[in-house]
Amino acid sequence: MLALALATSLTMAAEVSGKQFPICGAGRRVTCVVDGDTFWLDRVKYRIADIDAPEISNPLCAAEKRSAEASTARLAQLLNAGPFRLETRGTDRYGRILAVVSRREYSLGARLVDEGLARKWGNRRGWCN
Repeated sequence: MLALALATSLTMAAEVSGKQFPICGAGRRVTCVVDGDTFWLDRVKYRIADIDAPEISNPLCAAEKRSAEASTARLAQLLNAGPFRLETRGTDRYGRILAVVSRREYSLGARLVDEGLARKWGNRRGWCN
């Protein structure tokens, strides 16, 4: 199984195709988008390694909530647009697999940053100003 192989490897790349990514709801998460930088694929949770997006759960203000909803919807749209490459980079402190997600050599995380829906990783400014 692709996800299991990726989950047990520090660095690995794979092509992902034929999957649909709805926005996650309550209940069991199999393949869906949590927020603008986190998604599930085959019951494995991934965090896009090169960006930070606003939090959909527990936003600090109305502006962060609006931004989180927009970035979540856009990530779902990007993942659903066709095959993409998933290159894992270990795990984060929450156990999520860090991954660079790209299509035609262009990072989907970078696209979210370019569109103002996420920030490059390391920018610790809040989303409320």
